[in-house]
Amino acid sequence: MKTILIADDSASMRAMLISTIEALGNFCIIEASSGFEALRLLPRKKVDLILTDINMPDINGLELLGYLRDNPNYSDIPVFIISSEGSERDIEKGKILGANEYVVKPFEPSSLRELIASYIAVSV
Repeated sequence: MKTILIADDSASMRAMLISTIEALGNFCIIEASSGFEALRLLPRKKVDLILTDINMPDINGLELLGYLRDNPNYSDIPVFIISSEGSERDIEKGKILGANEYVVKPFEPSSLRELIASYIAVSV
């Protein structure tokens, strides 16, 4: 079973992301309410994809992404930034730091499912 880690400080956004992912099939979903919590949870289970917000307490999504890309244990995990910060500058910064995808809120759940399916072998 594939595992997806969701790092977002908004419980309602995590619930919406879980609902979107569950429509794709059976996944193990791990929730973190901050970048720090995401880092604490990472060693516990092999993660196949990370969805992270930028604006979070403790460690923000960009700092989390930087840590992941600098750590050989996690550098290959696809990371999607899902954020309301949608300027071209924000998107470019996310991509430069190593985000595989940058999804601007609000988004169409079907579009996110297609992106997830393109990184994890599932059909939409």
